[in-house]
Amino acid sequence: MKKIALIAAVALALPLAAVAQSTTPAKPAAKAETAKKAPPKRQVTRKAAKAVEEVTPISDDTNIVLTDADLEVAKRVSIGKAQCELGADVTVTPDEKKPGFFTVSTKGQKYRMHPVESRTGAIRLEDPRAGAMWLQLGNKSMLMNQKAGLRIADECQTDAQIAFAAEMKKNPPKALFDGADGEKK
Repeated sequence: MKKIALIAAVALALPLAAVAQSTTPAKPAAKAETAKKAPPKRQVTRKAAKAVEEVTPISDDTNIVLTDADLEVAKRVSIGKAQCELGADVTVTPDEKKPGFFTVSTKGQKYRMHPVESRTGAIRLEDPRAGAMWLQLGNKSMLMNQKAGLRIADECQTDAQIAFAAEMKKNPPKALFDGADGEKK
């Protein structure tokens, strides 16, 4: 009977000892992990980042299929260099290999954009991967980063948009609340 009691006591004590051993080394291991911190990340210089970006091809979004309406919008995109406020500029270049796609670049940043239908009639190009959007109106355009909620370039105008803005000043559109005879209601 003593042997059975002794075996039972040892059998009960072994799992408890295993649990105690498994929790005891964890504390020193946690201290060792905090003591071994990763080395601080080195900052990449702006010049190096620009050099890498210039030789890195813009990703080809093969999964995006443009509709006929998107291709019609693409025909109305103002291409070329647009001068923006604060001395910035944005260049919009059509992709020769994929009709309807554009490269929009400014200050060392390049975006591969495609047209997206807009209910307002504004021409809208988007790069969903980077979260960038080029919004083109008749008299001006702007480049925005939707992920960061920032305007990258504002008040951008191509020669055609400058001419359109001048025409708007000469012949302003009718106000919303003007009647057919030009009187306010």
